[in-house]
Amino acid sequence: MPPASDIVKVAIEWPGANAQLIEIDQVLLLTLSHTHASKLCRVCCRWSLSGSEQFALRYAEGPQLYITEQNRGDIKNGSILRLAISPVTARQLLERIQSHGIDARLEALKELAKLSADPSFATEFINMEGLATLARLVESGTQYESYIPLFGEMLAFTLTAFLELMDHGIISWDLISVSFIKQIAAYVNQPMVDVSILQRSLAILESMVLNSHSLYQRVAQETTVTQLITHPQVSNQEIQTYAIALINALFLKTPEDRRHEMASTLAQKHLRGIILNHIIRVNRPVKAEMAHQLYVLQVLTFNLLEERMMTKMDPNDQTQRDIIFELRRIAFDGDSDPSGTEKRKAIYIKDYKMLGFTNPVNPAIDFTQTPPGMLALDNMLYLAKVHQDTYIRIVLENCSREDKHECPFGRSAIELTRMLCDILQVGELPNEGCNDFHPMFFTHERAWEEFFCVCIQLLNKTWKEMRATAEDFNKVMTVVREQITRALAMKPPSLEQLRVKLRSLSYSEVLRLRQSERMSQDDFHWSQRIQPEILELIKQQRLSRLCEGSCFRKLGNRRRQGAMSSRLLLPCYERSSVIE
Repeated sequence: MPPASDIVKVAIEWPGANAQLIEIDQVLLLTLSHTHASKLCRVCCRWSLSGSEQFALRYAEGPQLYITEQNRGDIKNGSILRLAISPVTARQLLERIQSHGIDARLEALKELAKLSADPSFATEFINMEGLATLARLVESGTQYESYIPLFGEMLAFTLTAFLELMDHGIISWDLISVSFIKQIAAYVNQPMVDVSILQRSLAILESMVLNSHSLYQRVAQETTVTQLITHPQVSNQEIQTYAIALINALFLKTPEDRRHEMASTLAQKHLRGIILNHIIRVNRPVKAEMAHQLYVLQVLTFNLLEERMMTKMDPNDQTQRDIIFELRRIAFDGDSDPSGTEKRKAIYIKDYKMLGFTNPVNPAIDFTQTPPGMLALDNMLYLAKVHQDTYIRIVLENCSREDKHECPFGRSAIELTRMLCDILQVGELPNEGCNDFHPMFFTHERAWEEFFCVCIQLLNKTWKEMRATAEDFNKVMTVVREQITRALAMKPPSLEQLRVKLRSLSYSEVLRLRQSERMSQDDFHWSQRIQPEILELIKQQRLSRLCEGSCFRKLGNRRRQGAMSSRLLLPCYERSSVIE
């Protein structure tokens, strides 16, 4: 029996598994080299890991040194070790990758693609200049493409391993050479390329763009929207996803002063229609990663509104004031302007009051608060010009109502714009874990403006249903917000379907839904509140039954003998201890 001081107890970790606690005899380890290997073999067996010879132990904390023949006697009691790929394995793989045998190189690259996900192995492989070796293989790829068998398969595994190694963040993306970028971009730009190579090339370019500003500029030079736009049109959803992800990355990293230009280019290339016809409306479900990329594109598109949303109106800017004049002209087209200045001013004030502005003397002041700033005026002008009949009807309807029941169009449109910006989180960066995209926003080139037009009609309808007055303005806006969020949660496939959903969510229906949800919530809260009392009652009933005893049916030895009863009773001397 070895002394206790020679035995150390350690924990061994492996990603995604419970740690193992083992005892190590330091004296035995130092005298018998095969003992270390046998311990390692048993550890691997417990986690169902084959090939224990390719693993090694290293410290999980501090410098994370490997346990070797020289330092294994320094293991302290309570140390935390980690199972990792052996450095010897990394060296052997690198040698096989550099060999001239095609089959040996292919098998080595295939194995490397699997092992590269391990951070310990990745560190060792990169320290041996393995990443540079892979980069050289890619850069010289076109030289061997025509005459090396299995070149496509070798390249796919090479790109997979390269991406996995870079994802660990051990070295900077800025160290990537220009020739490597050009070669990867060439695979993306080629009309006919192997699917696996294209997929990994798109992923590598996306990582370059997201992780380095200088590489973004280089990738933007080597790839164009015209070339990228072909990939979402294929039937392979993985390729579609990576292509949209790269477009999103380029969109995100484009300088703010050029984002509208890029959005215009995407619109000219009919990206929205391609997504609608080749991704959303095809007969297959949209996977989670694709949904996330569509959500990101949706957010980035709406974020183009941020500049107008945060721009205050200049009351002295005649061009901006002319837009307000245009709103008045369209609404009251039949009215001729009086000749006198004072008379004209009085008429204008009256008309602006009928349009529902808070400051009828100078309506420009209504647009000086941000958000929504000038974006609200843009929405109102779009409604007045594109949906002129709807605009005139809304304005004239409210003009004909009693003073206390008229819905102020101007104030409502401004507040509604602010609300929609908040609901759609205009100006905020995409959430990494969110995939909340709305198909209907991909059905129209002016989706934001059309969305506003649908919602302003809803607001006018809800105002009438609530028989609201000016004092009820905030209450109406709260109901309208609930109607919109409930309709969006149903994910209508088109703006027309949104209208249908909103039509069914009348004010009375919202009240009914609120009442139903409140009752369900109350039932849940009551059950939670009385649960301790119920459990205590059950406990007391069980104790009472134990104290009183119970009668059980007891059959005789012969089948025809009458049944007798037997009583089971808790002894008196045990009752007090049970109750306690």
